[in-house]
Amino acid sequence: MRENADTRTRIQEIALKLFSEQGYETTSLREIAEALGVTKAALYYHFKSKDEIITSLVEARLHTVEELIDWARTRPRTDETRRELVRRYSEDLYRGRHHEVMRFFERNQAALKDHPVMEKTRDRMFELITFLVEPDDPTAIRLKNSMALFALHASWFMLRDDTLPDDERRAAALEVALELVQR
Repeated sequence: MRENADTRTRIQEIALKLFSEQGYETTSLREIAEALGVTKAALYYHFKSKDEIITSLVEARLHTVEELIDWARTRPRTDETRRELVRRYSEDLYRGRHHEVMRFFERNQAALKDHPVMEKTRDRMFELITFLVEPDDPTAIRLKNSMALFALHASWFMLRDDTLPDDERRAAALEVALELVQR
């Protein structure tokens, strides 16, 4: 069983690399299989399509966001809860390969805009934002608080310096995000 999990992980890593470098639409399953040194049939055993690979890359992230939504539902709607939600979201962004997946999505927006997993991701993000704002908040506050989550993501796109340590990138993004949720 462990070998299957390792193989799936290797497929995801290689596919993500090729999708990011060459583009989602132009990368074939054959190219992924060749890069892995396996037959196309061996690749099909784990993933029947590129869409299945994309879905598998996002599933863990969606699960974590759904857990955060469930956590937020059990908390009072206070400034401290909002700050804690932002902290927890930030911690999750720096686990695993999330930033690589985000770069992939950034580089392949046109190809993936109508992909079902993107719609589900957008829905979960909008649901998460509802815990950062109140319906009667002024428009500027609703926008500012919503932007807190996007500030955390922006650290990967706006701070493109590859020599910048992840902990410094994360700290700067978290500082900005927490300032945005201040009332």
